[in-house]
Amino acid sequence: MAPRPDSERGVASGREFILMVTMAMSMTAVSIDLMIPSFPDIRREFGMAADSSKVSWLIIGFFLGMAAGPLLYGPASDRFGRKRPLYVGLALYVLSAVAAAFAPSFGWLVAARFSWGLGAAGARTLSMAIIRDRYEGDAMARLMSLMMAVFLLVPILAPSLGAGLNAVAPWRIVFWVPAAAAVGLMVWARRLPETLEPERRRPFTWVSFAESARIVLTNRTTMIFALAMTLLMGVMNGYLASSELMLEATYGLGHIFPVFFGVNALGLALASLNNARIVGRLGITTVVRRTSIGAVGVAGALALVALLTNGKPDFWVFAIGITSLLPLAQGLIPNCNTAAMMPVAAVAGTASAILATVSTAGSALIGAVLSDGFDGTIRPYAFGAFGLIVSATALLWIATRSLASPAVPVSHLVE
Repeated sequence: MAPRPDSERGVASGREFILMVTMAMSMTAVSIDLMIPSFPDIRREFGMAADSSKVSWLIIGFFLGMAAGPLLYGPASDRFGRKRPLYVGLALYVLSAVAAAFAPSFGWLVAARFSWGLGAAGARTLSMAIIRDRYEGDAMARLMSLMMAVFLLVPILAPSLGAGLNAVAPWRIVFWVPAAAAVGLMVWARRLPETLEPERRRPFTWVSFAESARIVLTNRTTMIFALAMTLLMGVMNGYLASSELMLEATYGLGHIFPVFFGVNALGLALASLNNARIVGRLGITTVVRRTSIGAVGVAGALALVALLTNGKPDFWVFAIGITSLLPLAQGLIPNCNTAAMMPVAAVAGTASAILATVSTAGSALIGAVLSDGFDGTIRPYAFGAFGLIVSATALLWIATRSLASPAVPVSHLVE
């Protein structure tokens, strides 16, 4: 189905509309990936040891803020439309980034990152709602594939940009740049059409939300998939929180981190683009089961190598293991999200918000555990990732038995 025509003059449409919404989605990745090369400077600034994992709380705090956001922005956007809550989220994003730039202590910085994540959740949540308002069916699937390809360029380029900024300016520049980008988006978003017509808006009541939440939380299949997705996201968040530390403290190769991170991001981008095509041909049950078994094999091999080498295998062995593992774990996440939503389509808005909150908060805490366990080797991450993937695979094999059909239309695979 083609997008609904705009009822206003002078508003963004076509390519400009797509680019604007993609930029809104990308604000989350910019907030994280641009900052990671600054971790050594942050440790020095706040008197931490060179191998301290404490800085990972700048990522964990951000994700915890992101987890709380959907429960706020979803109902607000259904009541007031998409644009007003979007402006509120972007304003909070800017203020929190500025607060981080002036943070006098590490505790202040973590608090600012939590608030920053809360603001970033608005841009991400509402951009998805805007797309759902305006597109559906095959048009939505094609658009989401295009947007995801652009979105995944950010993790490829942002670490190199962050390293370049650190080379020419104080490290806090990595907070000012996202703030400036958000201000630019706020100005540009004036051209964004309001995609939720007044007649489609509805009042928010706690009774209605509680009943919808009960339906979601008591659905066995949905919650098993949600738990599996949380564990898999924990693998990814543990990588985000630990990768810089493993390269620098374990291998002494911190200077190549932007390249290492970019190569893995490219692998994730290719895996994401390939996912819808494979599921459309084989069905979600087959893909989930085969991918999960492959992930167990790769994670097991990495854990075995870590065990046999006392946690310090050859760098290229480690790099190949990580580059193979991450796309498999990442590839399972959208399929888990899709399958979790299938039994609760009648309350899709509430279900999406609850799944986002549970998986984001849970995976952030898992990532913190993996990062805090760093001992100068890859063992904590390798062993932790193996345990998480084995547990997620067991859950997925149980949950896929409950799916009514092994095949899912491609248009559902863009959550």
